[in-house]
Amino acid sequence: MVSKRRALGQHFLRDPAIARAIVDVVAPTASDRVVEIGPGEGALTGELARRAGHVVAIEVDHELAARVRARFPGVEVVEADARTWDYATLEAAPGGRVLVVGNLPYSVSKPIVMSLVTARAAVDEMALMLQREVAERLAASPGNKTYGSLSVFTQLACEVRIALRVPPGAFRPPPKVESAVVHLVVQRAPRVRIEDEHRFHVVVRAAFAHRRKTLGNALARTLGLPVERVRAAAEAADIDPGRRAETLDLAEFARLAARLA
Repeated sequence: MVSKRRALGQHFLRDPAIARAIVDVVAPTASDRVVEIGPGEGALTGELARRAGHVVAIEVDHELAARVRARFPGVEVVEADARTWDYATLEAAPGGRVLVVGNLPYSVSKPIVMSLVTARAAVDEMALMLQREVAERLAASPGNKTYGSLSVFTQLACEVRIALRVPPGAFRPPPKVESAVVHLVVQRAPRVRIEDEHRFHVVVRAAFAHRRKTLGNALARTLGLPVERVRAAAEAADIDPGRRAETLDLAEFARLAARLA
């Protein structure tokens, strides 16, 4: 029978030097509480357990979870799906932080990232191993061809940088793609003022739904609005409706969403 982790396309980290480098990105201390997503065979778990005050490991595969429990008795192992686990319940110890570290299964990395961003009030920092393409998307700037809705939503809540790149040979089995670790530092308030977060999300997704179309046409088509209304809203927000979504920064999306409310 194929394990849940294998079905999700997981590649296990096997290089201890890279494991230490990933943990170094968030530099946990004895005051910190760390959530590890997908401990797998424990490459990161041991380093986290050695340095952090409390480690919670979320593992969807029962067999792997049992192995982690046996190998690291001081780690709290939770058998759950990281896409739907309630990160908002996390609380920092006095004087400490809540950190999230993980080698995410590439096939489900984007919904996990969005769950973490949604629960940002409960998290301080993250170091996440992702397919390089996804990591670059999270960190992309306006005007970059990889800049999209995932970039906007993540950067609204976090400072984002690519901390290190990881070659396929660091994994077992080696993936066919390159990997990268992204460092996310959660901001306690959105980086730009958002009047209605739900409306902001709707407008951003609609803007990127037809990347080749102009902003006015893409929004009109996806939101079902008259194109004249969309163009007027964009112009009122001091945005040329002939631009494309990938050229707008956070502040421009915020102004546009407010005008389309």
